[in-house]
This record gives sequence, structure tokens and C-alpha cells, in this order.
Amino acid sequence: MSGPAPLRLFVAAAPPAAARASLAAALEPLRGAPGAPRWGDPARWHLTLLFLGAVPPELLPGLTAAVGAAVDPTPPATLRLAGAGRFGPRRRPQVLWAGVDGDVGVLADLAGRLAGAARGLGLPVEDRPFRPHLTLGRWDPRRPADADLPDRLSGYRGPDWPLAEVALVRSTAGRHEQVTAWSLTE
Repeated sequence: MSGPAPLRLFVAAAPPAAARASLAAALEPLRGAPGAPRWGDPARWHLTLLFLGAVPPELLPGLTAAVGAAVDPTPPATLRLAGAGRFGPRRRPQVLWAGVDGDVGVLADLAGRLAGAARGLGLPVEDRPFRPHLTLGRWDPRRPADADLPDRLSGYRGPDWPLAEVALVRSTAGRHEQVTAWSLTE
């Protein structure tokens, strides 16, 4: 007999509604473009700071405490969604993303502390540099893809916003549920 199913978790920061609305408006002319990706829902847009994947439920209390301790020393930061790019080769792009500008060093330091906290609990963490981005859409590998779409957003600069909260999020059947969150404002 097996135990409880693992929890699919990640740690993220979400841009405020005004920043998401600005980016959604900038994307509007691209939504019906030939070769466009399958677009994500702006209500779910977030910056992933640490992807954890499958976490045994019994580790959740320790993980919550470790994430809180990693978030605690985070100084104030101002961010902005800016520009765009793609993951995957030009001939077969996979992900269209928006970039992040502003105090990205604060985000990178936070992501590093979060990765250290997860490793301290014995959780596997991807060993690659942190690259802050917001996933806008994913291309279906069976359909034509326009790898030049990110270029049409190269001049985009959204409104500034304060990094106000970091959340531990559970992903279940394509839905995101906040497990807990830590405020970064007094």
C-alpha cells in the first residue's frame, strides 16, 4: 500500500493585476497571429522562483518553514515586465516568455536561497542559472510556430511594481492553489 500522493509544488511571485493587464493588452495583436503559441491565462501568470515538482506531503511543514526563512531577508525590489524571448531552437520554439527588468538581482538572490532551502531538505533542484521570466504561451510541437513573435514585443516595457509577496503554490490538474504566502511589505 502506498502513502499519500506527492504534492506538485513551486514557489512564485505574481505581478499585480495592472502589470498583467498592460502585458495582456500588448499581446492582443499577436493572439490570432499565424504560428502563435497556445496562450496562457493572464490570471495565472507568475514568475517561478523555484520549481519543486513532486514533494512528499510529510515534507510540507519543513518546506514551508525553510521557504519562509529564505524569503525573510529579501529587501524591497521594484520589477517590470519587459521584452520577450523564446525557449527552444528557432526552428521549433517551445515557450514564449516575457522578460523581467528592474531589481532582478534581488530575485536571483531569493531564487538562490530558495534552492538552498530545498536542497537542505533533500529535494532535487535543477542545476541551471536562474533566468527570471513569465511564460506567456507554449507552442504545440505538431503545429507551425512563428519563432519571430517575441521580436514583436522587444520594445515592450510594462509599469513598475513592487515585489510584494512570494507564494508556495500547488499545481493540480492544471489549476494553481496557493498553499501559503509571505508578504514582503510592512
